[in-house]
Amino acid sequence: MKIWIERLWHWERWPFKLLYFPLSFVWLWYCIRSRSLWFFSTSNPTITFGGFEGECKREMYEQLPDDLYPATCYISPDDSFEIIREKVHRSGIGYPLVVKPDVGMKGLLFRKIGSPGELKSYHSAMQVDYLAQEMISLPIEVSVFYYRFPNQHKGVITGFIKKEYLEVTGDGHSSLLELIENHRRAKFRMEELRQRHQNCLHEIIPNGKIFVLSYAGNHNRGARFIDLGHQIDERLHGVFDTISHKARHFYYGRYDIKCNSLDELKQGKNFYILEFNGCGAEPNHIYDCDMSLWEAYREILFHWKVLFRISRYNHRNGAPYWSFGRGFIFLWQARRYFKWIEQLDTGF
Repeated sequence: MKIWIERLWHWERWPFKLLYFPLSFVWLWYCIRSRSLWFFSTSNPTITFGGFEGECKREMYEQLPDDLYPATCYISPDDSFEIIREKVHRSGIGYPLVVKPDVGMKGLLFRKIGSPGELKSYHSAMQVDYLAQEMISLPIEVSVFYYRFPNQHKGVITGFIKKEYLEVTGDGHSSLLELIENHRRAKFRMEELRQRHQNCLHEIIPNGKIFVLSYAGNHNRGARFIDLGHQIDERLHGVFDTISHKARHFYYGRYDIKCNSLDELKQGKNFYILEFNGCGAEPNHIYDCDMSLWEAYREILFHWKVLFRISRYNHRNGAPYWSFGRGFIFLWQARRYFKWIEQLDTGF
């Protein structure tokens, strides 16, 4: 009951559908104005469905120079383990590495893999295409929300946050389970974390030792966001203007990045793009940044207006909206797929 009361008073923890329902009529108005339910499909013309949902990571990485993202290899569930080992070796990826579905969301089935044996176990349970990727050890993970109107050379960064993984710190006498139960964010994810760490729940964590509960830098996986809006400047804009042009027709979305320092990121040095998300990306700087619900709604509506304007411009300049049937079938299949991998994720 205490946890549910806390959820009620902290809108950041509300279910997605509840949070967005009051704004759904504005979204419907944009559909009416565009005469298309899928008006957003033209926002990023070189990404499937504009990157709203169901796009694969491979098509995003292939739009970037190789030196801007971690070494990556793509694996089919039909590959033998010998083939996988060869792919990983040929890509120059060592252990530990990370694995995640080629089509994924919300950190589902994202795992840190520490040995060939763990990779073999992960592969034996996977039933979808996935990628193995170099684990970037740079100390800072940030998220940058960026948009650029197609007829303009320069874009705008609306959100800049630092991410902190969901983790607990040992005190020398509490078990991992007790630390989770007393953690202000982890306690909301008890069922998932019990399953994930079932083999060490009753282990006493040494004093001062940090135990990472999830390496996924997603808000819905318990990561904490720290607002860096005061760090947005012309140098940062210049870096992402350059990336935006290299990524061909990427006009609206969010970059997730690891870097050595904020200053080096602004110099365009020592950083990797973990992934970039298209028009389905939330402006996640609304979370954990001391915004009221009304301020968050205002920020969301501003981004939707920008998305509508970019999509309409691209449509008027030759990018067709997806047809109703094509969009409906694609979205239906994507929703079924994500529901399935969500169930699969709980079994790991």
